[in-house]
Amino acid sequence: MDKLNIESLLSVMSQLFSEEVSIGLTDHEKYLYYQPSKRVDLKIKPGQPLKPGTLGYRAVNENQKVSDFIQRDMFGVPYFGQAVPFEDGHFKGCVMAIYPSYTEGKSVVTLKTSDGWIPVPFEDVQYIEVKDRKTFVVSEKVSGTHKNSLQNFEFILPRTNFIRCHRSFIVNVEHIVEIFPDTHSTFVLAMRDGAKIPVSQSYSSYFRKLLGF
Repeated sequence: MDKLNIESLLSVMSQLFSEEVSIGLTDHEKYLYYQPSKRVDLKIKPGQPLKPGTLGYRAVNENQKVSDFIQRDMFGVPYFGQAVPFEDGHFKGCVMAIYPSYTEGKSVVTLKTSDGWIPVPFEDVQYIEVKDRKTFVVSEKVSGTHKNSLQNFEFILPRTNFIRCHRSFIVNVEHIVEIFPDTHSTFVLAMRDGAKIPVSQSYSSYFRKLLGF
């Protein structure tokens, strides 16, 4: 494809998503294309070099998919994004999707209980579990349900504290008391409230890497 066709394709792709998603394309050292959304605009210009620490730079240099929250000091606004590297002959680059940071200005999860709704600070949430098609949030003082899926919670919760460890669990690492080895390279987490939470094999390598053991 020539440059015009690539830009046309990416423009159509941006319309397939929502008005909240920005689309970008890079080679191994600079941005080639950027289509901002109405909700988040990083003011990227074609030809602008990739900055160390940004999603595009990391995806190209680490040669792997990168998903992360990026603080406002990079582009002036915080955002969540994903970048997927690709290589075609001598050409190397990545495609990026940029989302607004919904955690900006928000620091609580509002739980539904039998008595009503209770806002719980992020730091008090111990773990989140999906069971019987419902999402349960367990905190130090109260537990309840929430309409979000685990995928939604992965997007809005601070990644410095919350880790997906199983298809049914997200845990707050600040509330892990001990980590026990289990069969087939998996683990069991002993939580502060006494709960035992599994780390499945598909998440074990990622979990160990993030916790550094």
